[in-house]
Amino acid sequence: MSNAGAGASRFFPPFLVFIRHGQTDWNAEGRMQGQRDIPLNDTGRGQARRNGAALRDYLKENGIALEDLSYFVSPLSRAVETMELVCGELGLSADLCQRDERLREITFGAWEGYTIPELAERAPDLTAARKADKWGFVPPEGESYRMLASRIDAWLATVTRPAVVVSHGGVMRVLQGRLLSVPQPEIPTLDTPQDRFLVWKDGELAWV
Repeated sequence: MSNAGAGASRFFPPFLVFIRHGQTDWNAEGRMQGQRDIPLNDTGRGQARRNGAALRDYLKENGIALEDLSYFVSPLSRAVETMELVCGELGLSADLCQRDERLREITFGAWEGYTIPELAERAPDLTAARKADKWGFVPPEGESYRMLASRIDAWLATVTRPAVVVSHGGVMRVLQGRLLSVPQPEIPTLDTPQDRFLVWKDGELAWV
């Protein structure tokens, strides 16, 4: 096992569905969103409904009952609305979902709201340092992926039954890295689509 998964394997839940929130205008513009509370756009709402319908079909095909699952969501509004739309497709009350602060997106601090090209003009040395070490780099007033991984490990330690989670791209990368023991430098580059979701089942990850 690589260092990426060291110490985290005992935290793995038996079954986990991870859905990234739908698209926002800042996603579409390539802006660093972090913990800024940017709402879904119409494309994002369509992605959330698609994922909810696909999850409904997946659970039915695999004989998994809604009541046998726990539901967790980041408190940021784009994740909450995504969960509400997913629950609508499932025929489930969103009131059953537990909001957990640890599932917030990685924060980019003072960089939030900027694109990478804009930051490269403003702070070329810092953007070069980030490119060289996305895992360990801490933006001004922000958080590194290493720091994010610590709070995701803490959250994973509390997940003891099958669960559905709606959160963010950075969280999705760290979770993939933990489950698959991806080397730490590669974790920040992992794919995080918004029109599919991840399923962890029987020790394997699959996209649906």
